Amino acid sequence: MELEKIKEAKKGNKEAFEEIIMENIDYFYRIAYAILKNEDDASDAISNTVLKAFTKISQLKNEEFFKTWITKILKNECYDIIRKNKKKNSKYYQEKEEQLDVKSAIHSLNTELSTIVVLYYIEDESISSISKLLKIPEGTVKSRLSRARSEIAKKINYKEDTI
Repeated sequence: MELEKIKEAKKGNKEAFEEIIMENIDYFYRIAYAILKNEDDASDAISNTVLKAFTKISQLKNEEFFKTWITKILKNECYDIIRKNKKKNSKYYQEKEEQLDVKSAIHSLNTELSTIVVLYYIEDESISSISKLLKIPEGTVKSRLSRARSEIAKKINYKEDTI
C-alpha cells in the first residue's frame, strides 16, 4: 500500500481511498469471515468499515499505520455484528459446555496469563506483537503462554474428573 495514496485519501480523494480498499479487500474479507463465519455478515462488516474509515480517515495520525487502523475498525464492526446477532437469536450463539469451561479457565488465570491468552488466541496477535505491546521479551510471552496452557488444561481436566 502506497503512503502517497493514503495521504491523498486523507485529503478527500475518493479514488485513492477506493484503490486502497480494493487492494486490501481480500484481506478484509478473510478477517471478517474468520470472526463471523458468515458471508453476509462479513460483507456487512466490511461495508460498515469502509464507510467509517472513509468518514474518519482525516483523523488518521500516521499513514504508516493505516492497515492496523482499518483492521481495528473492522474487528470492532465484526464484534458489533456478533453482539447484535446474539440479541436477535441467542440460541444460535449458545456455546458448548467445553467452550464455557475453557472461558471459565481463562478467566480464572491471573491477569498476566489471561492477557496473553486473550491476545494470542482471541485477538490473533503474534508473539512478537504481544511482546511489543506488553513491553516484555518474546521468551517471556512464550513461557507465560505455555504456563497458561498448562493451567487451563489442569482446570478443564479437573472439571471432567468431578463429573
